Amino acid sequence: MFSAHTTAGGSARADTPTLLVKIFGKDRPGLTAGLFETLAAFAVDVIDIEQVVTRGRIVLCALVSAPAVGTGTEGGLRATVHTWAEEQGMQAEILSGTGDNPSRGAGRSHVTVLGAPLTADTTAAIAARIAGTGGNIDRISRLAKYPVTAVEFAVSGVGTEELRTALATEAAARSVDVAVVASGLARRAPRLVVMDVDSTLIQDEVIELFAAHAGCEGQVAEVTAAAMRGELDFEQSLHARVALLAGLDASVVDKVRGQVRLTPGARTLIRTLKRLGCQVGVVSGGFTQVTDSLADRLGLDFAAANTLEIVDGRLTGRVTGEVVDRAGKARLLRRFAAEAGVPLSRTVAIGDGANDLDMLNAAGLGVAFNAKPVVREAAHTAVSVPFLDTVLYLLGITREEVEAADAQGGPVAAGLRSV
Repeated sequence: MFSAHTTAGGSARADTPTLLVKIFGKDRPGLTAGLFETLAAFAVDVIDIEQVVTRGRIVLCALVSAPAVGTGTEGGLRATVHTWAEEQGMQAEILSGTGDNPSRGAGRSHVTVLGAPLTADTTAAIAARIAGTGGNIDRISRLAKYPVTAVEFAVSGVGTEELRTALATEAAARSVDVAVVASGLARRAPRLVVMDVDSTLIQDEVIELFAAHAGCEGQVAEVTAAAMRGELDFEQSLHARVALLAGLDASVVDKVRGQVRLTPGARTLIRTLKRLGCQVGVVSGGFTQVTDSLADRLGLDFAAANTLEIVDGRLTGRVTGEVVDRAGKARLLRRFAAEAGVPLSRTVAIGDGANDLDMLNAAGLGVAFNAKPVVREAAHTAVSVPFLDTVLYLLGITREEVEAADAQGGPVAAGLRSV
């Protein structure tokens, strides 16, 4: 049974008298129950509720129907709520109006801002830019307070691509990381996340670790840097660098595996994604002799890389099979997605170099991680802090959810949320 002034969905008709009841003050258990027990005496219907607690201070808003006939007047409700609030040491505000909240505008997006620190000036600039596109900020929440401050804006009224373009300019000007993704059910669905390896999943460039054992690290590092900046053809540079490794004893493979250092947050990222039901893979311009070991250690679902040729216990200075280059990484992303049964729109690609660009652009969300300028400018979004698990915030996952799941050893309860 629904009251005459509400619809079957619980919302109020446009001409129905409604009251917005707001209380604010020091938070403590029982306040929410107390407010609605007070309102219950007037037989009101609850149309909307919003509650926020920040540093021990609560703001609780309730949009309710006007008092039902025979239960009291609006003036009586106002007086009763104000008396209750004073008894609790709270402040109350009650506004009259009609109908429900206006519908959110078409075009809904989540804007995640990462700052270390996040300044008021930056926040003002981002909010102003959103308003300048015609977007409305419907809700703001904090996702993390360390190792970076991460906040999420729920925005409506403007297309995701238009918003992303506008905020990319502001992010570059403010040296802050901003990600814009479309809202909707797809954001909750399990994803495929594919990462580059060198300087992304790990802190090292594997070929330079090999080169150090061959005494040509400086020469190889110079060519690698030029290739990652997009100044050299990757395949040509790969063959040139690998040729310098000719004659190395195959035992160097185990030594290099032992030198590899995971990027801070890598294990947390992968562990959390797996708890969410996501599949995780790596594609690398490096070598299977290292990536296969990483895949086993981290429980990855997919892995592809180049393979160093070894003959009679020594590196020949050549690679075997098809080279994993810039175009190859994008092909592998598509292949992994097909095998995982995940559409490209629900894939996330993470990388730092120019040879990752095709993969980043092919994915539903391409993340440039501590990337070269050419990559930052071309990717959907960029992360410039040295913690790989900050990518989780771009998916709407909070630090508290990650820590709670780690403590319990179970799945992340909130999953990939959508507002």
